[in-house]
Amino acid sequence: MALEDTLKKLNELDINDIDFSRVGVWPLAGRIALLIVIAAVLVGGGYYFLIGDRYQTLEFAANKEKELFTTFEKKSFEAANLDAYREQLAEMEETFGALLKQLPKDTEVPGLLEDIDEFGRGSGLTIQKVALENEQVGEFYVELPIRIEVEGGYHEFGAFVSGIAGMPRIVTLHDFDINSGKNGALLSMVINAKTYRYKDQGEEG
Repeated sequence: MALEDTLKKLNELDINDIDFSRVGVWPLAGRIALLIVIAAVLVGGGYYFLIGDRYQTLEFAANKEKELFTTFEKKSFEAANLDAYREQLAEMEETFGALLKQLPKDTEVPGLLEDIDEFGRGSGLTIQKVALENEQVGEFYVELPIRIEVEGGYHEFGAFVSGIAGMPRIVTLHDFDINSGKNGALLSMVINAKTYRYKDQGEEG
């Protein structure tokens, strides 16, 4: 019954009748209400100043743990497949080396131009021009443009292009331009060919 009486007095308490200078003589209900308010303030302040910051720290630590766990899983997977990666790297190096062998060296470029000239004449074409133009330095290789001007017929052009495509060195053909020749019987063709060589470390891009 004492609890019910206390609750009843709290409900009947008028805030306007409270005199904070005489807390000691307050009714029991008023003193209980004041204690409840003080306790709520202490709990709220303690949570805000102590527990709240630590909760944020805990949340940050939990996120960091997830990030580290993800990194660990990735590293663990890489470690488990290290031998496979090494085999793939060896295969890539071998393939890359084979491709480099197909790129002409500086000393081989004149011979490459002579081979193109021979392919043209062997296909029955009249060679007007086979000339190396200015180099284009890229990030990993140097591009060597070659301008080719020939005269002949469609079949001869086809044989010539097939011959260049079958060369052991890498040569690509671009920008075909075919027009009627001067005498009307033959056709003239201009091709921009490109070959490549490996870029030395000292060369600037």
